[in-house]
Amino acid sequence: MHFLHINQLYNRASGASRYFIEIGERLAREGHRVTVLSTDALALEHFWAAGKATLAECEAEHNGVRVLRFPVRRLPGPPLVYPVLRRLMVEIGRLGRTTAPLLRRMATLTPRLPEMERYLASAPELADVALVHTTNITLDFAIVPVARWARQRGIPHLCTPFVHLGEPDNRQIVRYYSMPHQLALLRASDGVATMTDLERDFLAHRGVAAERMRVVGAGVDPAEVAGGDGARFRAAHAISGPIVLSLGAAAFDKGTLHVLEALRRLWAAGQDVTWVQCGPLLSHFEDHYRRLPAEERARTRVLGYVSDVVRRDALAAADVYAQPSRTDSFGIAYLEAWCYQAPVIGARAGGVPAVIDDGVNGLLVPFGDVAALADAIARLIHDRDTARALGAAGRAKVLRMYTWDAAYTRARRFYFDLVSLECV
Repeated sequence: MHFLHINQLYNRASGASRYFIEIGERLAREGHRVTVLSTDALALEHFWAAGKATLAECEAEHNGVRVLRFPVRRLPGPPLVYPVLRRLMVEIGRLGRTTAPLLRRMATLTPRLPEMERYLASAPELADVALVHTTNITLDFAIVPVARWARQRGIPHLCTPFVHLGEPDNRQIVRYYSMPHQLALLRASDGVATMTDLERDFLAHRGVAAERMRVVGAGVDPAEVAGGDGARFRAAHAISGPIVLSLGAAAFDKGTLHVLEALRRLWAAGQDVTWVQCGPLLSHFEDHYRRLPAEERARTRVLGYVSDVVRRDALAAADVYAQPSRTDSFGIAYLEAWCYQAPVIGARAGGVPAVIDDGVNGLLVPFGDVAALADAIARLIHDRDTARALGAAGRAKVLRMYTWDAAYTRARRFYFDLVSLECV
């Protein structure tokens, strides 16, 4: 069969991309055709700001998966245009479901993918597509035209929305993932794959049919994650004391700034600890980091994008993994840290409480609570028995529930059930 995947960011640094990479490459190994339509963006900021890093490769094949990248087009003006537009859409959406048609049009003003739309309309090689799988409901500029294309051709549409639920009882984040047109897209989809039961229950309360949803989740390949050399990492970066590691985008909503501020408290108290950050650096983080005193920056290793080898070495070297994010629908990096039996710290936000069992295999703190985060880090650095017990319990949970083979089995069953329903 031929499966079409729509993934706005297709690179291994993105958790959503990794989900599609693992599913797509496994389908290809079974002999199915998989085509991915993506963009030339290397990181999220390229969608609203010119001058950011891009990927020049327009077409490629990766482990049997064909990948096509299309240029991102934007309205003229400063980067502020995008957040202002999205905020306006949220406010219009407060008026109710009747605003969905207007919001759909606004969603594709900027950014937009006209070359991708032309390809969909004219490519003969897509005539045999059996199922379309889209993702990331907040990047709806790519989903709206594809959902319309699939509906016109009677092709089943599966969406993995990666709804970021944010903090409990605070709609600041989730409102950008649950506007009327976004919920309408999900209600009209043939299937919705969620990361956790928290995400599924949220969408069910907003009118997405329960029978169309399944919890698929994410995972890791423990054998692929293995092999890191902590001593090599420490030697390469001249680190001798405890290491707190954060992976992924360095951004406020990911809790990166809070980790940094928590460590500043520990440094001021005389704690010998080094912070290591691997992943793309958003502009507001870079501005904040540049303002730190030189002696504090010397206690950090902000590495940005790193190779898989360096990533594994960093995981092997870490004493604590900290990612207190409010914008993770799952959090694959927790699983990677658990593979090395590192204790993890997350936030009571998003889908993370469905992944980390507080006090059993990790610690949870309120999002943005720097004092609680500093206490949690200090506890795990000093109480190594507890740290080892939490890390070991996390690894056991990964092996029991969260491998890519297990996630793929659930996703594959969903694919073929949807295709079978269409054929009935």
